[in-house]
Amino acid sequence: MSQQVFELGFNRPAKELAVERLPVQGHIPDWLEGTLLRNGPGTFYAGEQRFRHWFDGLAMLHKFSFGGGQVAYANKFLQSRTYQAVQAQGRIPYSEFATDPCRSLFERVTAVFTPQRTDNAKVSVTKMADRFMALTETPIQVEFDPETLQTVGVYQWEENRLGQMTTVHPHFSADGQTAFNLVTRYGRVSHYRLYAQNGAGPARRLAAVSAAKPSYMHSFGMSANYFILTEFPLVVNPLSLLLRLRPYIENFRWEPKRGTPFYVINRHSGELVGRFEADPLFAFHHVNAFERDGELVVDLVAYPDADIIQAFYLNRLADRDLQLPFGEMRRFRLDLAGGRVRSETLADVCVELPVFDYRHYNTRADYRYVYAVSVDPARPYGFYNQLVKVDVSGGPTRTWAVAGGYPGEPVFVPRPQRQAEDDGVLLSVVLDAAAGHSFLLVLDAASLEEIGRAVIREPVLFGYHGAYYTEV
Repeated sequence: MSQQVFELGFNRPAKELAVERLPVQGHIPDWLEGTLLRNGPGTFYAGEQRFRHWFDGLAMLHKFSFGGGQVAYANKFLQSRTYQAVQAQGRIPYSEFATDPCRSLFERVTAVFTPQRTDNAKVSVTKMADRFMALTETPIQVEFDPETLQTVGVYQWEENRLGQMTTVHPHFSADGQTAFNLVTRYGRVSHYRLYAQNGAGPARRLAAVSAAKPSYMHSFGMSANYFILTEFPLVVNPLSLLLRLRPYIENFRWEPKRGTPFYVINRHSGELVGRFEADPLFAFHHVNAFERDGELVVDLVAYPDADIIQAFYLNRLADRDLQLPFGEMRRFRLDLAGGRVRSETLADVCVELPVFDYRHYNTRADYRYVYAVSVDPARPYGFYNQLVKVDVSGGPTRTWAVAGGYPGEPVFVPRPQRQAEDDGVLLSVVLDAAAGHSFLLVLDAASLEEIGRAVIREPVLFGYHGAYYTEV
């Protein structure tokens, strides 16, 4: 990656902005009447200290408001306890995904008995009931006002914060009223616990599976009748997390001889239906899951090992010769009667940060299109530099790329009264390295042809996940 791209995308602190009307090139469809909310790091610095990994950094929310063919933009650092401590102390106060504060031995021992958990909720956003949440893998999720981006409260799936982690990708019931999420509870005997939340009260536990060495899970799967926990062989001794001698992810070890079990749990009874064995693999993201002809079909973005985590350390990303490991769209077929697992590759292209039309096609066997960031094979060095559209039914893969452009996760927005699954647009924040700033890209989701762009005039650091809402 060039030094310029690294400085723009991973280094420079972002400015807080409020722009009533971004300059538009091309056009913005008049039917876009809603809000795109995004999350990600706003800076990789706390005073003179630098965070070590792409998954660290201080959370910043971004808001794009659409109406009448125009786009307004605002961003704001999430006013978390972590952010406030950084402003007061000028240093990293709490352990993050791959960054630990500089502490003396005494402070490390003290931290075992008086643990402080980061609430730096920088990974994704969601809406649970009427509450908008910034999400992270630590126990504390942060509620914010989608109009002002101000922090208004916190939420956690379990009352006891000590010894738990959660995913940043909750699933939702078909009517959108109930959220489901996975909590990993670390202890002498650890457990994967599934919860449901459909209001303002406490979450309801649905199921639990014990684990001697819990796996790192960034997401999980859900079909019409089942939850799917994919236990990748990147696992941890829970005692290591309790002692907190290393940052969170550096306590995990790759143990490929364990293989990759799929735990299938009945959504309605909480019963463990079965444990289905597959070869070792790693993934951040499940895509979709559905049931068909006695099989449970699970689509995810697979890697042969967990080296992708190492590739996202900032010192690696600064390497001009870096080639990111390629994730691939893989389909796993679990025979619910016989226990067999078959797998196939759905597209010969790099895929990461995958999205599809979740609201209309989640758990459906007839879904076809997945959109994602990718790496152009002709330009393999550096960071994600193209967008792809994968047809999981076997149709052609489409791509979008522009010289010097580094797009973020594409968010699909369906057109009102659409006639096809891909009748709509994709929204992606793109870093224009040559211009030194970012823009919001609007693509036709069917053809991946550019419709328009709204220019921000400032660089937006490389972020992770977002969501579009018509009701903000």
